[in-house]
Amino acid sequence: MKQEKLRYHRVLTIAGSDPSGGAGIQADLKTFAACGCYGASAIVAVVDENTVGVTDVHPVPVKFVAGQIRSVLDDIGADAVKIGMLHSAELIQTVRQTLDLYPDIHNIVLDPVMVATSGDPLLIPEAVDSLKTTLIPRVRVITPNIPEAEILLGETIDRQSRLPDAARRLSDKCAGVSVLLKAGHLTDNRLTDIFFNAETGDTIRLESERLNTVNTHGTGCTLSSALASHLAKGLSLTDAAIAAKNYVAAAIEAGAAYEIGHGHGPVHHFFNFWP
Repeated sequence: MKQEKLRYHRVLTIAGSDPSGGAGIQADLKTFAACGCYGASAIVAVVDENTVGVTDVHPVPVKFVAGQIRSVLDDIGADAVKIGMLHSAELIQTVRQTLDLYPDIHNIVLDPVMVATSGDPLLIPEAVDSLKTTLIPRVRVITPNIPEAEILLGETIDRQSRLPDAARRLSDKCAGVSVLLKAGHLTDNRLTDIFFNAETGDTIRLESERLNTVNTHGTGCTLSSALASHLAKGLSLTDAAIAAKNYVAAAIEAGAAYEIGHGHGPVHHFFNFWP
């Protein structure tokens, strides 16, 4: 009798490349593997960066990005897709048009990267508008930090108590998608992210201890990739959000013990496999 072949849980990341290995495509693929998934990638830009900062960005032509996405999805397929920073309105529109060729792919997680750690904007206004009107309506979950949520909402979010309402209103404003609103830019001793599940109407508090560490490079990439991984494995939205939060909190805690580079080091993606 012929033995039935096993199947991987497959996740595609559409994002930029970080040669220092802490964020972007590299962090995404590490997270997929650590969470028990097979990772594939479509690279939108080659970035010259390290733990200290970004020096330059070399965009990949949008037609080539679309080709990468089609090559992966036509052959391997995907149980979930994670999308990172998309630097232009043209690229955003191309990604949306390409994903529309695969209407059965429902588990799409968007990390709407719009603001650098320094506070500098990464997207021009036209690209932000395109993100809101073109791409977000196609995804299942967005994972903004507070500066990004402020841009999407057009208002200031200055304290923890405002996060649950902000997450719900952000969902209303963004085509009814679910929202994992990250609280890292606040200064409370407890780090309490808010997950609004638009499919059930539930609001969940995701708490962890705030650690005094510089090794936080790529935390946003890692969280969104962990969320996509757990959706690919069949978890519910809420359970996937909880699992992703627990994973990134443990990765930050484990990574705090290491020193690598001269700036903001990475989290420890493989803390479950080696110390």
